[in-house]
Amino acid sequence: MAGCPMRRGGRMAIAALSFLCTVGTNCRRPAETPSNDAPAGWRLTWSDEFDGTRLDSTRWWPQVGNGFWSADSATYVTGWGNAEQQCYTGDTANVRVAAGVLSITARREVVRDMASRDAAARCAFTSARLVTRAPDGRALFAQRYGRFAFRARLPEGQGLWPALWLLPLTERYGTWAASGEIDVMEARGQVPTRVLGTLHYGARWPNNVHRGDSLDFPHGGRITDFHVYALEWEPGQIRWFVDDSLYQEQSAWWSSARADTGGSGAKPKGPADHHPFPAPFDEPFYLVMNLAVGGNFLGSPDATTRFPATLQVDWVRIYAQGSTRLR
Repeated sequence: MAGCPMRRGGRMAIAALSFLCTVGTNCRRPAETPSNDAPAGWRLTWSDEFDGTRLDSTRWWPQVGNGFWSADSATYVTGWGNAEQQCYTGDTANVRVAAGVLSITARREVVRDMASRDAAARCAFTSARLVTRAPDGRALFAQRYGRFAFRARLPEGQGLWPALWLLPLTERYGTWAASGEIDVMEARGQVPTRVLGTLHYGARWPNNVHRGDSLDFPHGGRITDFHVYALEWEPGQIRWFVDDSLYQEQSAWWSSARADTGGSGAKPKGPADHHPFPAPFDEPFYLVMNLAVGGNFLGSPDATTRFPATLQVDWVRIYAQGSTRLR
């Protein structure tokens, strides 16, 4: 998920996985708490169980609008660079905490784009995008390396794009995607049997690259069931899991600060243009959870798409290994 033209991940079909719960149920395990959930070798560093009655503003910031202002604040990039059709809001109609679950809901409704300086700018849909980074750049939560786990179920339908992902707290190596992006999980709603995990890196757009793979659920599994989507990130290696079953590993990437005379990213000419490995994935990243509507990655909703459509998150739990430096 990114604010620039998107990509298609690869495809890996898994014949069988050892799921923690029965496909087709809500899959809530008895007495789920962070204290008894930590995998061997990991310690809990941060979590949100969504046990209250409202979104915790010390943990999450709801972003607003249909795009972002570029680094020089002179250009507003609509559609988040992907031709997305939703305006994000912090309204309770779009983001709600109740019964131990966070709900991010996309609705078909025409609203003004409150982030744009154009008073006539409108969106045909609303939704929510939550981040653990304040508008001033301050981290509500960010961590370098660790295990990042989300228990969630996703909506299905043409043009629905749920995602759980990570972005760099600071763009030390340059603007997107020179400083990286880590997609723990994203899905195309029209393909409800598949999820994707992807890395974005390289030079600044448009000379960014990506690498990733996808998982086809076995045994009739679907994104509309609760699953645990997790990523384990160590220096020089990143691994993706669904319900504790590994389906992808990546250990090769690069970052370059080389730019053309206009400031856009340029292809590196040689090793001297590269930041030392494992850049850019050696800096703290913050969390992003959102439900987008439409865009270049998956196309627009159609008459079969049901609204409201909701991404539900049961919990988010972040871990570290014993001696790992987090920042």
